[in-house]
Amino acid sequence: MTPAGTLKWANVLPSERAALLLGFAFHFCVLASYYLVRPLRDALGLEGGADKLQWLFTATFLVMLLMVPLFGALVSRLPATRFVPLIYRFVALTMLVFGVLIANKIAPVQVGQVFFVWISIYNLFIVSIFWSVLVDRFSSEQGLRLFGFIAAGGTLGTFVGPLLAATMATKLGPIALTLVAAVLLELAVRCYRALLSRTDAQSVDPTPGDRSMGGSMLAGITLIARSPYLLGLVLFMLLHTTAATFLYFEQGRIVAGSYSDVASRTQFFAVVDLIVSALTLTFQLLLTGPLIRLVGVGGALVALPVATIVAFTAMALAPVPATVALAQGLRRAIEFSVVRPAREVLWTVVSREEKYKAKNVIETLVYRGGDAISGWLSVGLTAVGAGFGFVAIVIVPVAGLWSGLCFWLARRQRQKAKDNGELLVSLSSDVA
Repeated sequence: MTPAGTLKWANVLPSERAALLLGFAFHFCVLASYYLVRPLRDALGLEGGADKLQWLFTATFLVMLLMVPLFGALVSRLPATRFVPLIYRFVALTMLVFGVLIANKIAPVQVGQVFFVWISIYNLFIVSIFWSVLVDRFSSEQGLRLFGFIAAGGTLGTFVGPLLAATMATKLGPIALTLVAAVLLELAVRCYRALLSRTDAQSVDPTPGDRSMGGSMLAGITLIARSPYLLGLVLFMLLHTTAATFLYFEQGRIVAGSYSDVASRTQFFAVVDLIVSALTLTFQLLLTGPLIRLVGVGGALVALPVATIVAFTAMALAPVPATVALAQGLRRAIEFSVVRPAREVLWTVVSREEKYKAKNVIETLVYRGGDAISGWLSVGLTAVGAGFGFVAIVIVPVAGLWSGLCFWLARRQRQKAKDNGELLVSLSSDVA
């Protein structure tokens, strides 16, 4: 039996319905905006050659080093009700500027490279901020029940964004892509404000939303250094980004050798994103809820290292575009549909300052730092004759260690939830 007064299909309390739908719409707008310009980013990134991608990853990390303290200062001095809309609207403005520059072919290679770096930075910030808002407004128990459905809003966005990109890329050009992306970010701001009004009464943190958090601009880094739990999340992120970067570089080499122009590459990457979205939505409708109830947070997190081994093996054995589309599609679908909701539950048990500051450092600076380091590692291994097949073999024991970390984080999350006095949701079959 589901609790009285809840929706049987999702175990949603009547008081949660509006917030749930707003979270769904908020996530849709954020990811639809990013996935609308992601194929254009990937296509322009190859204009300088697939063998130069490590330089773009390094540039992204260096710019991120400058951005994180600026974000920390903003969070310390402004309340969330001001810095969240400010950041989203600033990004929307930059989209319009880039659209004009790219459409008019102004310094195409250089602008394309800057665009690649900027999109690689801003997407982490806007997604990290979205989830910071969510874990700040919902409890750990609510997260286990509701985050899967809210994640489906993002999945719909990852489907609509590439679909628009695939149909608009050759007909309307980049200025249309960036304009629609900017409009979606403004809609995300509207959803954010509505979500706050619906969750103020039930916020899990008593700190008023219109008050700044204070502290140092580098507080996120110091908070991580003092917490074994947060350091565990850092290690999880580094393992994830290292694997993803090796796969991305191999994908770039395969695609660059198979397609010669920006339009065809853009369409290929858009098709890959569509495959990811279709698989993710299918998993969320049929797999995510039952799987997390069956295996818990730790088991859901382990799905990522398992999917990583499958992707490496497939691309090493058959390095062709079709394999790239299927292997990357499966791995990313599992990440978005199963792993991401479980990973966000890990953040519901930390302090508000950690949710906004430490979380942002891990999901931006650590993420791109892992990209940069693994990018150069990939180049170095190639230079000494250790190809992708060698990496595919090495990834197996690494995935074993990664799996152990997943279960350790899940145990610590449960303990922290108990220490915080939260009522943990039952994972039995009576939770619909």
